[in-house]
Amino acid sequence: MLATDLWGQQVGWGDMGVIALLVLLEGVLSIDNALVLGLLAKRLPKEQQPRALTYGLVGAFVFRILAIGTASFLLKWRIVKLIGGGYLVYIALKHLFFESKDVSDEHFAVSAEGEAVLIDEATGLPLTPEQETEELEQRLPAPGMESFVAVQPTTKYAKFWPTVLVIELTDIAFAVDSILAAIALVGSAPKDHPPHMPHPKLWVIIAGGMLGVLLMRVAAVIFIKLLERFPRFETAAYLLVAVIGTKLLADWGLNSEAHPHVVDFHDWRHPAFWVFWVAMIGCFCVGFLPKKSPNR
Repeated sequence: MLATDLWGQQVGWGDMGVIALLVLLEGVLSIDNALVLGLLAKRLPKEQQPRALTYGLVGAFVFRILAIGTASFLLKWRIVKLIGGGYLVYIALKHLFFESKDVSDEHFAVSAEGEAVLIDEATGLPLTPEQETEELEQRLPAPGMESFVAVQPTTKYAKFWPTVLVIELTDIAFAVDSILAAIALVGSAPKDHPPHMPHPKLWVIIAGGMLGVLLMRVAAVIFIKLLERFPRFETAAYLLVAVIGTKLLADWGLNSEAHPHVVDFHDWRHPAFWVFWVAMIGCFCVGFLPKKSPNR
């Protein structure tokens, strides 16, 4: 059984499963990221598109480094559990009950350029400009952001720097998801852990965050192939996000700084541990269900 202590960081076999789960979540959710960024970049002239995406990637990378660097402090602030849990539940419910109804006649595909695109199942063709605008309105992380990337009637293109800003903010919003999920999955420090020492599972957050940086641009195509075979995996990913967000909210509401383990989701001897992981496994299994026939 792997259980070592390196420079105050505890490493166990269970941590490998947590990192694998973070990679799966990051990969499936990165498809939305790649799709939105592609739609935003398409509003710029062809020669400006790579530069805008590069600026966005650099900004998101810097944000992730800062977030990972402050994760040790974030793990000690209870308010992060309230805000983070609420945010994760919000984006999951937004997708499951609002976005999914609007995109039921569409599916992900890979373009000739190797980019994530949406295909209209009725026509078998990429979305029209009007449909792309509707997609941006639904998928951008905050309402009203689409007004910053409106196509100018005189040039038929969006303005460069406002588009870069929206790409930056979108990249950052998607980066927040994985950082919050990692914080939720490592939980609070053990009861006997010295308060002045870093969280013993901080390395899990660092590993998950750095893998997320690598996946931000390259994983979408890989996971689109996964979704072609198991089309319900996107739903499963958002169900997992909802469970993780609910776990953060429960941590905030039921535990306190003085008694951080009243409800312990990380000790197999507590019922909460089994409730959480049975729910996670159930959500994961949803991904293997066959897609409902359109005739039903």
